[in-house]
Amino acid sequence: LVRVAVPQPILTIVAGLEPCYTTIPLPADDNGQMTTDAAGILIRAAGENDAVCFGPGAGKGVGVKETLLHLLAQPDLRILVDADGLNVLAETPIWVSGKKASIIMTPHPGELKRIWDSVSRDKMPSNREDQAAAFAERIQGVAVLKGSGTVVADTERIYVNSTGNPGMGTAGTGDVLSGIITSLLGQGLSEYDAAVLGVFVHGRSGDLAAKEKGQISLIATDVIDYLPAAFKSIG
Repeated sequence: LVRVAVPQPILTIVAGLEPCYTTIPLPADDNGQMTTDAAGILIRAAGENDAVCFGPGAGKGVGVKETLLHLLAQPDLRILVDADGLNVLAETPIWVSGKKASIIMTPHPGELKRIWDSVSRDKMPSNREDQAAAFAERIQGVAVLKGSGTVVADTERIYVNSTGNPGMGTAGTGDVLSGIITSLLGQGLSEYDAAVLGVFVHGRSGDLAAKEKGQISLIATDVIDYLPAAFKSIG
């Protein structure tokens, strides 16, 4: 079961897009983003679910930041942070000291550069594998550094992905990856295993889509459409 928590003003639009998830209304500010009151709602909802994905489409308002900080302070929470979740944490250097949740973070190189200074005073390594490993160590979680040869690292292991293609460098494919990893997390995989399998299947799906449609015209929903074939191909 997937539940999508969105600001109340857009709930009917989101609910009408897809019949396979349910929705959770969140209080919204004048900019249409969640307010700080959303924290309690999401914490209660998280207690009824196995995993949380936070960030895509959330915006960067004060309510978004405060809500995410409250979620990260929950010791029994398993959470993936992406997109605007990463952006608000990059502006909040104290977040690491208050983190108790089990966390996966999925930055692309630009996002990693922005958030690095909030978690470390050291110079960021130049090598992608070293970057992911150092970031994972600092956040005491799993880092997924997206890009060509996506790197997954925790505090002990590193995996460099071999699937995927340049056609996947288009808007929304990173959000699809976040959804895949969160799904696997919710099905009981460890944070590291969910991330490794997630990036592999995500890339595999993109490769299957590109084989049929070409890389130039590839869009994020194509990756979703080819997920069944991708999972079947490795089953």
